[in-house]
Amino acid sequence: MNAVQYPKLKITAERLSIDPQQVPRHIAIIMDGNGRWAQKRDMPRAIGHQQGGRIVERIALDCVDLGIEVLTLYSFSIENWKRPQAEIDALMHLYSEYLVGIRPTLQRNNVKLVHLGRISQLPDSVQTDLNDTIKFTADNTGMILALALNYGGRSEIADAVREIAAEYKKGSLALDQIDEQCVTDHLYTAGLRDPDLLVRTANEMRISNFLLWQISYSEFYVTETLWPDFKKADLEKAILSYASRDRRFGAVKPSSAS
Repeated sequence: MNAVQYPKLKITAERLSIDPQQVPRHIAIIMDGNGRWAQKRDMPRAIGHQQGGRIVERIALDCVDLGIEVLTLYSFSIENWKRPQAEIDALMHLYSEYLVGIRPTLQRNNVKLVHLGRISQLPDSVQTDLNDTIKFTADNTGMILALALNYGGRSEIADAVREIAAEYKKGSLALDQIDEQCVTDHLYTAGLRDPDLLVRTANEMRISNFLLWQISYSEFYVTETLWPDFKKADLEKAILSYASRDRRFGAVKPSSAS
């Protein structure tokens, strides 16, 4: 457990009347509903994305206060390139703006930014701002904010397999060394624990190619709340729902084994 975050996690557990072990250490969120939020208000979709960006910073800080160790946000999928070019251009501009603007907040709150996805396919300006923010926060020791930007779960696994095959061909990896841990160590999330809780907003009941390997035993929580309306209270509802689950990881309770 991250020693920096643990005292906050204990306070959260006491306030929510749950055991510290019942607070998820890694929360992953599929942020959905920006476009619908804007359309409900007769606004351009870009306005919804702007509001969604503001919520990203707020929820990240809420997770810091709650003692969460890792927060992973699904920001832009590989499939999102199929959207109208004007919307993509607006999103990429927002990402650059956000990545630069959030640096003082990340530094002030000891948050480390990491990236999940294929960075080389992003516009040069976004690559530069993303890499600079990663370097800027590299020495921070508090919560890890993992931004899944140009991410796809299948692509991640394919990239891991490609790297493993290259190492095997080179002779630096033996066939009997290729196991589940080996695959895990070659994913974009290498070094991060798997998500304990996966949250999806806007009442969508699908995974959308997100963390396919890592969510094998994650608990799911779906809310009707659109991402731009998502608040700390919604996050705490998700945590309380998680705390009520019986996580067995494929096993059975001793009392039920007979």
